[in-house]
Parts: sequence; C-alpha cells; structure tokens
Amino acid sequence: MKTYNELELAKRLIRYPSITPVDAGIMRYLEKILKSLGFKTKILEFKEKNFKPVKNLYAKIGNKGSNFCYAGHLDVVPPGNIKDWTINPFKPSIKKGHLIGRGANDMKGSVAAFISAVSIFLKRNEKFNGSISLLITGDEEGDAINGTKKVVDYLIKKKEKINFCLVGEPTNPNKLGDMIKIGRRGSLTGILTIFGVQGHVAYPHRANNPSTTIIKILNELKNIKFDKGTKNFQPSNLEVTKININNNADNVIPGSAKASFNIRFNNKHSSNSIKKRLNKIFRKISKKSNSKFKIEYRVSGEAFLTKPNPTTFMIQDIIKKITKVKPKLSTTGGTSDLRFIRKLSPGLEFGLVGKTMHKVDEAVSLNDLKKLTKIYSQILDNYFS
Repeated sequence: MKTYNELELAKRLIRYPSITPVDAGIMRYLEKILKSLGFKTKILEFKEKNFKPVKNLYAKIGNKGSNFCYAGHLDVVPPGNIKDWTINPFKPSIKKGHLIGRGANDMKGSVAAFISAVSIFLKRNEKFNGSISLLITGDEEGDAINGTKKVVDYLIKKKEKINFCLVGEPTNPNKLGDMIKIGRRGSLTGILTIFGVQGHVAYPHRANNPSTTIIKILNELKNIKFDKGTKNFQPSNLEVTKININNNADNVIPGSAKASFNIRFNNKHSSNSIKKRLNKIFRKISKKSNSKFKIEYRVSGEAFLTKPNPTTFMIQDIIKKITKVKPKLSTTGGTSDLRFIRKLSPGLEFGLVGKTMHKVDEAVSLNDLKKLTKIYSQILDNYFS
C-alpha cells in the first residue's frame, strides 16, 4: 500500500486557494488520495438560503469495532495584501526549516500529517479491528452553517457511530506539545437596539434620548460577575464590541441607539440561562426610562468539556514521549468544530503551533510537521492495539 509524505501532501493542499467557502477543487483532490488508501468517501455539499454552498467530505475505512475520527478543515482565511508576503501564499516555499503558505498550520499541515499517519498505519495493519474516519469541512473559517454542523446531522440520521474524535486545530501556543484542548467556552453575541423619541436638543423634555438608556444598560452588563471560573474553565466574561448611533446632526436627539456584545461563558451557564438574566436587565432599565428595546441573539456554541478519560491520557503520554513536553489539558481560546461533533462523540483537539495562523507568511516548522505525523501514527497504533 502506498504511503504519503506529510510535507509533500501539505504543499499540494496549500496550492489550492480554498479561501472560505470556496472549494477550488480541494475536496475532490483529498477524496482521490483517501480512495487510493482504501477509504469509502462521500462528498457532502450543503446549501442554505442566504449562505454560500459548501463542500465537505466524510471518509471511512473499516466497518467493525471502534470508530476513531479525525476532524479538520481545508478552508483558509484570505491572505490579505499579497505584497506583504515574501512568497505567493498559494505557492508554498521552504525557508529556514519552515514551510510557508496560507493554511500551513491552520490547518492543511495537520490534515496532511494525519493522512500520512493513516497511510503508515494501514501499511502495517491491513486488517485492524476497528474503523478510521475523516470529517473534513470547507466552512470552519466562515459562517459554520453548511459545514461540520450539517455533516454531524447527516451522520446522526445515518446512525453513524463515532467513538472518539481528534480535531487537528493548532492548539499549541508556543511549541509542539504545549497544549491539548479538552473543551471550549460557549459564545453568545447580542445585538441590542434601544428606541427613544427623536427631538431637538434644545427641548429635551419633548424627546427621550436612547443613548442614556443604552449607556446604563451597557454599564450594568459590564459589571456582571458571572462566576469565578471552575477547575477546567476560566471565568465567563462579557465584552461590548460595537456602539452605534446613526445620527448625522449635532442638534438632534437620536431616535434609536444600537450596541453589540459578546459573552464567552463556561459550563456553569447555558446560552438560555444567560439570555434570561440579560433580558431582565433590558426590561428593568428600559421600563424606568420609558424606552423600548429589541434584542437579537446569536449563539455560535455552548460550553462543552470532554472529561479526561483513558484515551485522553494515552494521547497526552504519546505527545510527552515524542515532544519531551507534557501537554496541559486546557479549555482556553475561541471555539472549534468540536462544539458540533460532541453531539456524536467525545473528543479533544491537538495540532500544530498556532503562532502564525491567519498572519502574513503563515508557516509551520518541518520538524513539527514530522513530529505531529509521528504522534498521530502512534495514537492510531495505541488506540487499535
């Protein structure tokens, strides 16, 4: 059976300008690679009104025993001003022991490392007791509407069972082996509009300034102490991200004011419990100021935690053995597609070093790429032994 080199495969993947949600042919290319290894594959394209269609891939080899799934994404963020790069971001280049290109560590390098690891594992274990699957999306960096979320719903309908999932996001802050992510905080965005009464600034008694009300509300929101954190999570926090009063005249009291905020919350809360708490504040202050309000919420994910289990500790031990660093089990940072996959399976995240992700001259150490392939290969060996 053929084996694939992680560096050569990473280069080929980077050459596809798969800027989210554009596929650029990358899923068909990956499907061809996986079919050559004996995987059964299915490209899943999902569409939803007001969102661009997205191609995803689910591939599986083996149909008995435990299903170990690797999840990742092949879409990348835009490169920005190409003149700022030292190379063409979609023509990968090696400089000073690093592979440079858009997606090198977020996360085409990790996908390449896992496929290389699988090819090595299958060459040594043609008949193994279990199954390996890959859930690859083209929508992680975008709206996350037609990507992993819909693939998971599809797999649930098909009664597909996944026993453990490894997500290859770049989890390490500084060096390979720093960190495993075992959970993430939830994320809730609120868009609040306060409606007052427009009027002349010289006659404030004839108007009702919504800016006064919205400032009182935002001040109260910022002073909320949601919790002190938990053993596994840092404290929940709220940040005001936008304040907007659409008023072009300095002698007019505006009729409405708008603000946005985002809350990252731990597993002491749900999005619903937070909404109830905030709505009480909106009602109380709006009523006192004789104003009306409208609130729109967007939930991008609930807080989740995979309690450390034998598989977690096995992976932690392999990483320590290869990198000489014992990875910290963490829930810090933003969110990931594991928030959707957890409906199907427990899991964790471990990939490359994220220092240059989304930056100009995004790069991955060749040594790290090789070590990650070795880590993934040993995880498969141990999981199925």
